[in-house]
Amino acid sequence: MENSQNNASETKHYKFILFISGMSTKSSHAIENLRKISERYLSKFDLQIIDIRTEQQKAVEYQILAVPTLIKIFPNPNRTIVGDLSDTEKVLKILDIK
Repeated sequence: MENSQNNASETKHYKFILFISGMSTKSSHAIENLRKISERYLSKFDLQIIDIRTEQQKAVEYQILAVPTLIKIFPNPNRTIVGDLSDTEKVLKILDIK
């Protein structure tokens, strides 16, 4: 998923991996909340969504213990958030976006 709208306040290109477990309520909320945050605050981003039910090896590789889990892989430093991403201010602070 990529967004190249020019109305966002940030010009860096961000890369995220979101680990989910099927389309549970929390997983759906995390996807929707990240979409809203990205559209509002980021001009460029890539999002890879990994369902740990079908890609267990990726969960092991990234040491995922709970879902949903979001990892910002670019720009450095990497940051990890567990939960549905509903607290926008907290997400922005942890991901060092705002």
